[in-house]
Amino acid sequence: MLKTILFDLDGTLLDTEPDFTFILNQLLRQHNRQTITAAQVRNDVSNGAKALIALGFGIDDGSPDFPALLDSLLALYAEKIPATDGSLFTGIIPLLERITSENCQWGIVTNKPERFTLPLLGQFPVLRSCTTVVCPEHISRTKPDPEGLLLACSHTSCKPGEAVYIGDHPRDMEAGNNANMPTIAVDWGYCSEGQPISQWNAAKVVSSADEIQRYLFD
Repeated sequence: MLKTILFDLDGTLLDTEPDFTFILNQLLRQHNRQTITAAQVRNDVSNGAKALIALGFGIDDGSPDFPALLDSLLALYAEKIPATDGSLFTGIIPLLERITSENCQWGIVTNKPERFTLPLLGQFPVLRSCTTVVCPEHISRTKPDPEGLLLACSHTSCKPGEAVYIGDHPRDMEAGNNANMPTIAVDWGYCSEGQPISQWNAAKVVSSADEIQRYLFD
C-alpha cells in the first residue's frame, strides 16, 4: 500500500536554474569574466555550487581562488532566494493536491542545505504543507546513500516499500534503490548529457506530472 511520496527538490518540484544562472553570471561580471548561458547551467546545476564555479571560472577546488568564489556564490544565492525567479514545474500543484486527496503524505529529500531549502520552500505556499523535509544537515551521508530516504520514512511512519522516490538525477534512483524503495525518474529536470535516463534503473520514467498521477493512483 502506497503511503508516502518523496521528492527531490531542484529539477523535480522546482525549476531553480534561472536563479543559479543569474547569480553565477552576477559573480562572473564582478570578476570581469565572460557570462554563460542558461543551457550550460542547466546541464551542470545538479552537481552543486562547486560545479558551477568550475563551469564559470574554469578552475577546480584545488585552486586557491576556489573557496572565496564558492563563498561569494552561496552568499549571492542566499540574497536571491527572497526574490527567486524559480517556479514550480508544470503540473506539480495538481499532483500534490491529488496526493493529499488520496490520503497519502509527501515530503522532500534533497542534497540542498537547509539554510537555502527552507527559505526557498517559504516562497511557494503549496510546498509548505509537506510532512517532512530532509536536508544534508539531518543525516551523516547524502544521496546516493539511502539514509535521507529512510529518515523520511521514519518521519512519515511508513516502510520503504510503502513509499516512492521521485527525482531527476541518477543518484536519486540509486538512493531509492539502495533504500529498497520504488523510484520514478522525471525527464523535465536537470538531466546531464551523460548517462541516458533509460539507464538510471528507475521503476518508471515519466515526462509529465500527470503521468505520475496516473502511474501512482489510476
